[in-house]
Amino acid sequence: MVPIKSIAIIGAGPAGAITVDALSQEQAFDKIRLFERREKAGGCWIEDPKDHVQRLTDYEKLAARTPDATLPIPDNLPTEIPHNTQYRFSETTVYPTLETNIDAHAMSFSQEPFPEERSTLNILRHGEDSPFRHWKVVEGYIESLLDRKQYHKLVTYNTTAELVHKDKETNKWVVTLRQPNVESGLDKWWTESFDAVVVASGHYTVPFIPTTRGLAEFAENFPGSVEHSKSWRDPEKYRGKRVVVVGASISGADISFTMADVVETPLHSVVRGRYHPYFSDWAFQHPNIKRCPPVSHITSSRETGERTVHFEDGTKLEDIDHVIFGTGYTWTLPFLPELAATIRNNRLPNLYQHVFWREDPTLCFVGAIAAGFTFKVFEWQAVLAARFLAGRISLPSQSEQKKWEEDRIHKRGDGVPFTALYPDFEEYFEEVRQLAGEPKDGQGRVLPKWEKWWREQFDAGHLRRIHMWKKGNEEARRRIRKEDGKAGANL
Repeated sequence: MVPIKSIAIIGAGPAGAITVDALSQEQAFDKIRLFERREKAGGCWIEDPKDHVQRLTDYEKLAARTPDATLPIPDNLPTEIPHNTQYRFSETTVYPTLETNIDAHAMSFSQEPFPEERSTLNILRHGEDSPFRHWKVVEGYIESLLDRKQYHKLVTYNTTAELVHKDKETNKWVVTLRQPNVESGLDKWWTESFDAVVVASGHYTVPFIPTTRGLAEFAENFPGSVEHSKSWRDPEKYRGKRVVVVGASISGADISFTMADVVETPLHSVVRGRYHPYFSDWAFQHPNIKRCPPVSHITSSRETGERTVHFEDGTKLEDIDHVIFGTGYTWTLPFLPELAATIRNNRLPNLYQHVFWREDPTLCFVGAIAAGFTFKVFEWQAVLAARFLAGRISLPSQSEQKKWEEDRIHKRGDGVPFTALYPDFEEYFEEVRQLAGEPKDGQGRVLPKWEKWWREQFDAGHLRRIHMWKKGNEEARRRIRKEDGKAGANL
């Protein structure tokens, strides 16, 4: 492999921030550039402007996982042209009381512990020794990673990578970039070339909403009635409203539990009987939550005011105010359209160890996994990529890399479970660490051996969240019994 001297990183969330450090510590590269489309670092841990309204643009495309199309690229670059108005899903999921759902020690990078800061609500929920952190602490943590060693000088903000392709003549990766100018109303477009590219842009950006007959019409007839959990912010908006929440994973559980005492009783949760492996159904045992079968279709009429959700068992719920989908996200790569076309079952094939694109390993990914020790696993992947790009290690043969993928498909299936590290965390962490090897001549970031207490604290953190739900459920039951007793006494 030709020596790698210049590298572009796409995305300044936790994966991009640790990648900068891993690459820099190798001391092998002349140029490292990090491009971030938002105004600061943090990825999905930064807050949107309070008056910003998220949009669900095309329900057919959302269901088909194709809403985030590649922008048309101007013919002659560099140039400035009128600002692009295509919706890009750049907002985050942050709401005021959001906190991590993973133990901070298990979550943190190995050399950078999270600050011992806890919000008042966090302490109320989980105690003085709460293992969780408020989103603002996480945002500051990520920013601090780039503030050290002047890494912030390597970052270009408010800049979107719109296209990445390999120039066959120069053998370089050409990154087409767009930077809007709010004052002029123009977008600046230009290209930069690199020997390698690391994609660290995350995959919790574009909402997935399953095909639901009548949903688009309902949303059009009653604007604001259909939402994705990504745009959920405050339970007070739904006080006294008739609400259906679709989804039983982390966001569905959090939102349903939080709103159970606020919305019109009961809150209707569509859960299909499948729950997150960490948390089971504890959040949905709240006495004010009614579990419902899958939605069959929705009927609505602006003229008559009809707003009815129909379920697969033939029952229906009328006069619905809000349907909130906590149904996950679509992994999109609009800047790599040829690779994006190969995504199947919400995973990108041909990634060895979830990091190296097998056809050309100078294209790397950090964070292309699910159900793992985020953020810690990003560090392991970033160091592995950095060691390879620095020329300090070699990858197994193409046939061995292909076999790794085939074996994993046989074991886990060809979908999201393929990318999930749970429950075999130690196996993956140690395999990546051994592939990366130790730093050479003091150059490179050290990866420590897997520690059993990481998993123990990881699991203990989940038990703390379950305890919170159990406690809240019991308090709600006592309150309901007390209220029923008072009502009976007044008869």
